[in-house]
Amino acid sequence: MQLRRCERRSARAGAAVPPRDNPLMPSLPEHARAWGVETSWDDVNGQRHEVPAATLEAILDVLGARDGSTPDAEAGPIVVRAGASLPASVRPGSLVRTEQGDEARLAPASPALPLGYHRLQQQGGAERELIVTPDRCHLPDDLRTWGWAVQLYSLRSSRSWGTGDYGDLRDLARWSAGLGAGVLLLNPLHFAGPARPVPSSPYSPSSRRFRDPLSLRVEDVPGAREALGGDLERLERAGARLRDQPLIDRDAVFALRMGALGRIWEHTRSAAADQLTGWRAEQGADLDAFGVWCALAEEHGPTWRDWPAELRHRDSPAVAVDADRLRDRALFHVWLQWLVDRQLAAAAAELPLLHDLAIGVDPGGVDAWLWPGAVAGGVHVGAPPDLFNTRGQDWGIAPFHPWGLRTAGYRPFVDTIRGCLRGAGGLRIDHVMGLSRLFWIPPGAAPTEGAYVRYPSGDLFDLLALESVRARAFVVGEDLGTVEPAVREEMAARDILSYRLLWFEQAAPSRWPRRAVAAVTTHDLPTVAGVWTGADLRDQEEAGTTPDPEQSARLQVRLAELAGLGEGADTEDAVVGAHQALAAAPSCVLLATLEDALAVERRPNLPGTTADRWPSWSIPLPHTLEELVGLPLPRRLAAILRRP
Repeated sequence: MQLRRCERRSARAGAAVPPRDNPLMPSLPEHARAWGVETSWDDVNGQRHEVPAATLEAILDVLGARDGSTPDAEAGPIVVRAGASLPASVRPGSLVRTEQGDEARLAPASPALPLGYHRLQQQGGAERELIVTPDRCHLPDDLRTWGWAVQLYSLRSSRSWGTGDYGDLRDLARWSAGLGAGVLLLNPLHFAGPARPVPSSPYSPSSRRFRDPLSLRVEDVPGAREALGGDLERLERAGARLRDQPLIDRDAVFALRMGALGRIWEHTRSAAADQLTGWRAEQGADLDAFGVWCALAEEHGPTWRDWPAELRHRDSPAVAVDADRLRDRALFHVWLQWLVDRQLAAAAAELPLLHDLAIGVDPGGVDAWLWPGAVAGGVHVGAPPDLFNTRGQDWGIAPFHPWGLRTAGYRPFVDTIRGCLRGAGGLRIDHVMGLSRLFWIPPGAAPTEGAYVRYPSGDLFDLLALESVRARAFVVGEDLGTVEPAVREEMAARDILSYRLLWFEQAAPSRWPRRAVAAVTTHDLPTVAGVWTGADLRDQEEAGTTPDPEQSARLQVRLAELAGLGEGADTEDAVVGAHQALAAAPSCVLLATLEDALAVERRPNLPGTTADRWPSWSIPLPHTLEELVGLPLPRRLAAILRRP
């Protein structure tokens, strides 16, 4: 039933919401649940928390549920697994135009259609997309390997200009392959933005569809030496000064690298533009729109919501006019993406790369501009309180809109996954629970006042399986923290590897599942040295978080027990012992962080802090790549993790 819109407003969101005294209107909790909004949540101790009414109203406003209508469950494509029966609404005899260009009439029995994105035309009905997927992701039967978890920005060599680059990644991959490694897990290489200030967190990107040109190695760009001439030596000296700073200065790195890349483009524009032609066609229209957005952002700032109103929609006449005016600058940004593809391919040729997919995007960034209906820009994603973050978390990023995503035919989701899988050996999905539900926090609300919003998980898992099989890349789901049992069951059914950590698991590593990635820690959690020396607890206290000393003490005791450490054991003993315990796991993939390989005390990221209190994502490794490969501890860990 379609009810009239009313004008009562939520105190927090300022949004029109239905009057609750209308006898025909469902109650607020009922209305929220109809749109996939959960009205309560359980914390890590099993205590139930009811979602405030103001939160439900604010989220319903973002979902477009201002009146009493219910969402259209039939909107969007039909997603069906190969060999399965089609929905009853699809009549036998309907015409299907396959992705491969063939036409077929559907038989009454299960359709024998190839995997892919097809078009369905029913007699007298509208055309719809019909997507046929496998039931499982790609997963080699003999997958059994190990590798490093790498924060690329922190990996600096004698050739780096302030941060690690794709040339450093290639060299690390070659050395690691020589040690018997089979994979490198990278921090997200998503696009941060085309201007300063450069965000520090790789998990708050402007785009997950496009990649980071700030990590390009300038000297490896075709035509670089001719374009820069005798100035190249001066630029390299400036890069060396940035490399030797105690913390990473992304804004200075941006100015140095992007200035040099701009000069190379001016020198090689004609030849480079010709090389781009075929690649641009393969990438689709969003690539050119991305270039236009970058050029506009250089003029108007990195947040499109602050732009003139006529430029806030990609299809507006004003954007078309500016796209023509800014054609060369837009093509420059497209060229940078092409260079990223080339340099990453060179690294992947040495060793398979496991890319990382962040859970959301900057609400003012390019993805939200490219796909306005599919990105929920009026809320943030976060997490309720847990053992490691007692106040909960607000990550400041925007999620996909579950109903807008379906209306868009899931193309933003598919393009995001496909972009991350290009040239990859695998994909780690951060906070994999987001394929099922995400914790939404309205503006001005505390993390304790958020609510879980449901997603069309069956379709999303199906589409992930299709893209994984096409790319021949395995998938890892980061299923740490509070995870619904159904999510892990779905992961197992889809051949998605689980994530197991020494810090979290109560069982001995020898009892961990085979279909998993196993590690001691992650970028958000303490390093072995940080736990053993107590430095991580001191860091938390210094940064003004709310640490749990008892939890830190328990980690120390667990580390001592698993690693067989006596009271006088040194840090290197702790690192070696922890990874000897890890090596007993039968899991498909074992990972060690480069921080642990260098016995670093500080973790890369300390959640719940601000940049003025703690330099998250800006801490370089204490040794250059050239020094790292000559140290004994990384080689000891490699020998331990290189299982028979």
